[in-house]
Amino acid sequence: MNGASREALAAARERLDALTDNTSVSAQQLAGELAAVTALLDREVSLRRVLTDPAQSGDAKAELAGRLFRGQVGGEAADLVTGMVRSRWSRSRDLVDALEVLATVADLTAAQQAGTLDEVEDELFRFARIVGSSMELRAALVNRTATGTAKSELLRSLLGGRAKETTERLVGRLVTHPRGRSLEAGLIELSRLAAERRDRTVAVVTSAVPLSDQQKQRLGRSLARIYGREMHLNLDVDPAVLGGIRVQVGDEIINGSIADRIEDASRRVAG
Repeated sequence: MNGASREALAAARERLDALTDNTSVSAQQLAGELAAVTALLDREVSLRRVLTDPAQSGDAKAELAGRLFRGQVGGEAADLVTGMVRSRWSRSRDLVDALEVLATVADLTAAQQAGTLDEVEDELFRFARIVGSSMELRAALVNRTATGTAKSELLRSLLGGRAKETTERLVGRLVTHPRGRSLEAGLIELSRLAAERRDRTVAVVTSAVPLSDQQKQRLGRSLARIYGREMHLNLDVDPAVLGGIRVQVGDEIINGSIADRIEDASRRVAG
């Protein structure tokens, strides 16, 4: 998002945080209701254009949203939506994207309140790795001819009873309503929002053998000093690394494996 839309999303997230700080508000219920509004506005293109029309006053758009959603969703969700349509959006689609972000953040907040956010982060990462290693599974999950029900059943067979309910809901919404994104991009965004919820940066650490608790703690402290913030380590084991570790933080890769040094030396010789 750019410009006005980015500012509108930031304001909406502040309102969401204020709401979910109140223990009387169910973050999980709020997430479900915001997801339902997201799905509706994603389908109804003309409606979302009306709700983001810069030629209409914020009060008029808020009144319309109130008539549409009050009684259909809880008061907190309706208030969030009416507040959002008062804002200015660069594109009508940005409103739907922002609602989807709020639904995800609300679900992650519920996991944080339940003390399961760490597990949800790890499960999202592991699921992304499973999808990346199985072309057959990926093809089934992104198959455009398959119904949402069929995909939900497949996910239930994979995650049901093996993952937190929050993980199942987040992945389920992504798979059944990808909204033009690739599965990989959607999973990366979910992991980013989960890490952001804890104000941490995710480091993907690949090593030839599992790291000991002492090694993980030492690596976490070192990365925190480098990046100036707490780091969450997503750990992966790949024998091809040969030795040492490879660390990826966002687009930056810190190479420390024997395989990388061999490859680098080979390139230098070839050059």
